[in-house]
Amino acid sequence: MDSMSILPASSGVAAPISPEPSGSSCRQGPILGNVRTGIFGGTFDPIHIAHLHAGETALFQADLDRVLFMPAGDPWQKDDRVLTPAWRRLEMAQLATMGVDGFEVDEREVRRDGPTYTIDTLHSFPDDEDLFVIMGADAASGFRTWHRWEDIVDRSTILVMPRPGTDPRSVGEAVPGALLLDMAPLDVSATAIRKMAGSGEPYRFLVHASVYEYIEANDLYAQTRSGDRVGASYDQEESP
Repeated sequence: MDSMSILPASSGVAAPISPEPSGSSCRQGPILGNVRTGIFGGTFDPIHIAHLHAGETALFQADLDRVLFMPAGDPWQKDDRVLTPAWRRLEMAQLATMGVDGFEVDEREVRRDGPTYTIDTLHSFPDDEDLFVIMGADAASGFRTWHRWEDIVDRSTILVMPRPGTDPRSVGEAVPGALLLDMAPLDVSATAIRKMAGSGEPYRFLVHASVYEYIEANDLYAQTRSGDRVGASYDQEESP
């Protein structure tokens, strides 16, 4: 059985390097050595406090220079449900991370045509950039179903945020060399937030204030009487 190491707390130094991501930072980048970039991909439908907490934890515990929040444009793993249009999910990510030191939003997956595969994203970075893929323990447990997962392990280090109900041992077996972030698991999910927003239940403090205002102003997760989502589109996806 493989095991996972737990990352110790660390004081990181971060700075935006590439002009592609949006966001600002006052951190000073490394003068010598490779840039250390955390890649936090997902549908972010919507982005919520657990995403932000995991990003900050990864930034400091893995001593990253930056964390890129990367909304998926056409993720093949999400072909079983309706997705909010990519441009709206991108705007929510930008609102949630605006002004946060070391946080940036990257648009490359939203702008890519066709299915979104993590390995293609990794290959779009310079070869001398140290990449760290951030994912939840629930996603990590199914990591070996991902397209070219062995190549993802070869190109990056996997950082795993704990999730309630997921045994870290199952992650260690699925993801060779994965590192577990030392953080409190937050039982918050985008699925639950969408349901709460659609049914009128309170969810204000599960997302950034600006994201809450954006969702409410645009009725993103409103439901018709038949239960269908309003203001969403179907993303076509394919299997790996």
